[in-house]
Amino acid sequence: MVRDLKSQLLAGRMAAEALAFEREGRTAAEPRPASTVILLRDRTDGPEVYLLRRRQTMAFAAGMTVFPGGRVDPTDSSIADSWSGPSPEWFGERLGCSPETAAAYVAAAVRETFEESGVLLAGRSTASIVGDTTGDDWEADRVALETRELGFADFLHRRGLVLRADLLGAWAHWITPEFEPRRYDTRFFVAALPAGQVTRDVTSESDQVAWMRPADAVRAVEAGEMLMLPPTYLCCRDLIPYGAVADALAASTDREIRPILPTVRVEDDQAYLETT
Repeated sequence: MVRDLKSQLLAGRMAAEALAFEREGRTAAEPRPASTVILLRDRTDGPEVYLLRRRQTMAFAAGMTVFPGGRVDPTDSSIADSWSGPSPEWFGERLGCSPETAAAYVAAAVRETFEESGVLLAGRSTASIVGDTTGDDWEADRVALETRELGFADFLHRRGLVLRADLLGAWAHWITPEFEPRRYDTRFFVAALPAGQVTRDVTSESDQVAWMRPADAVRAVEAGEMLMLPPTYLCCRDLIPYGAVADALAASTDREIRPILPTVRVEDDQAYLETT
């Protein structure tokens, strides 16, 4: 349960990992680059966010409700000739990294969103975006990307598409705590569900998907009805004030992006996750 945004009592596996890390002086794993997309759509009572619950069998964040996302793949760095929108240099400034690294983060965000939700933020030109992606041919490509039988650059080239970087807004930067065996250096983006596209429950990594208003998701977590890691919870909380998707996207252009690395405090054989 996430209530105190600065100090959270850990339980179960996370508590055991944190206590062992602190007591045994373990060496922290190197965080791997990853991207996450907060996919939004408008409804009459405000924006909704797309959420997936990870299967209990997953090695990382099992049972947690998350946004679509995953690790940056080596092929994500080779899409320079299939790019439309703000330059990698611009994203590098926003994300605090090199243009090459920023391009890979953006490409991973678009690829992972397609793999995990069937939504593709790409078009045949700088002014277009693909429509319905539910056909068998799209599904075959999605599966090939997911299994890494098809590289993302090859996918874009073969279909004559360009990645629409202008549809993404930088939102947050979180690094997995050092006690976790699997760690990620994750950039969070916001994006609107494109007109003509629908989300699909397709990824093998989740057992439940849902569209929810950010405020409803926050209430569910605080009531103990849903499990979220702090980054997901806080991103949902930060979205509550926005009355429309366009407002959230506009806010992303000026939003401060700073790396957040939660730490652990041990007190009386209990571990607390500290977020500053």
